[in-house]
Amino acid sequence: MIFVQDFSVICSLGKNKIEARKNLKNGASPGLRARTDLLLDQEEAYFGCCDGNLPEIPEVFSGMKSRNNQLLLSCYLAERENFQKVLTQYNPSKVAVILGTSTSGSSEADKYIGSCLEGEHPDFQGTQQELGSPALFLSSYLHLSGPAFCISTACTSSTRTFISAAKMLNAGIIDAAIVGGVDTLARMPINGFNALKALSAQVCRPFANDRSGITIGEGAALFLLTRETGPLQLLGFGETSDGNHMTAPRADGLCAAAMKEAIERARLKPEDIGYVNLHGTGTQLNDTSEMIAMRQVFANKVPCSSTKNLTGHTLGAAGAVEAAILCLLLTEEAPSIPAQGEAPSKYQPSDIETGLVIDATLLSKKPMMTNNFAFGGNNASLIIGVSHA
Repeated sequence: MIFVQDFSVICSLGKNKIEARKNLKNGASPGLRARTDLLLDQEEAYFGCCDGNLPEIPEVFSGMKSRNNQLLLSCYLAERENFQKVLTQYNPSKVAVILGTSTSGSSEADKYIGSCLEGEHPDFQGTQQELGSPALFLSSYLHLSGPAFCISTACTSSTRTFISAAKMLNAGIIDAAIVGGVDTLARMPINGFNALKALSAQVCRPFANDRSGITIGEGAALFLLTRETGPLQLLGFGETSDGNHMTAPRADGLCAAAMKEAIERARLKPEDIGYVNLHGTGTQLNDTSEMIAMRQVFANKVPCSSTKNLTGHTLGAAGAVEAAILCLLLTEEAPSIPAQGEAPSKYQPSDIETGLVIDATLLSKKPMMTNNFAFGGNNASLIIGVSHA
């Protein structure tokens, strides 16, 4: 069995668990705002931002300086005392750091190239943009010597860190793992989504009939996993690949296989799931195919919603940020399901019948699932619940 000893999160909901919990409960997102500095045509669009000052990367790690790693460090420092209390119980060589990212230091590389084109030559090292940089940085910062690597499978990147860690823990390769993900706002992926006509100018509206695309956000989340009993438990996971298209999901909901696998691995039935945090990006194809998949898995109504209208799509960090939302709900005394928030007429009746939550609703602390479905048909689902061990 794999347990969550503690977790930390920073995103547009807030810079720590306390702020994120409060704003999630109120349906507020202080960091979600319009900006004109990220699109090449300087058009206005909304983004989920992490506001406030971030800690500086120590000079000894100068080759890993990036906003990504600053956000990661801020996330760790918010729960440093609790993390260290557990980490000191393990041999540093038996603690893994497994993180998901898709941008790493691409923003720093972008600024460097722009400066060079203007005749300037600022300091820059290629290691700043390496995809493995976040895991190597955090592992080195914590003086750990166990496996340290990043997974980059687009939207499922940080979801899959839980799966990799669980397999390594169960095999006895490691005794503890810090997993999660981090991504920051960078012009390259933002303008790429805009070129695909997938970026919404307004805050995204998952599952709404007239939805127009995604809102991109930044964020980080970290989890400390062990085999020793903790307050929360990773009950199950599923991972599949349908290899349908470079960017588009399958229309027939084949991603349902990941949800089914997670439920089976957790030794649960669909009716045991109390809430599903949907991938729900706000694009026409994604939301439609996900609801088809939901109806294939859940014969009965199950409360479900997307929280990307509060956090934005945090790309490689999405799985971790949304797993943190489950953990916030599971550790709340009287959790309320995050709602999509518009009038019922804005949604398909069949989606509401499936369980799409329109208005905030009290939630039982039954096991909860989170879905992430990525480019290339890479699918992953996690089930987390309150520990009864």
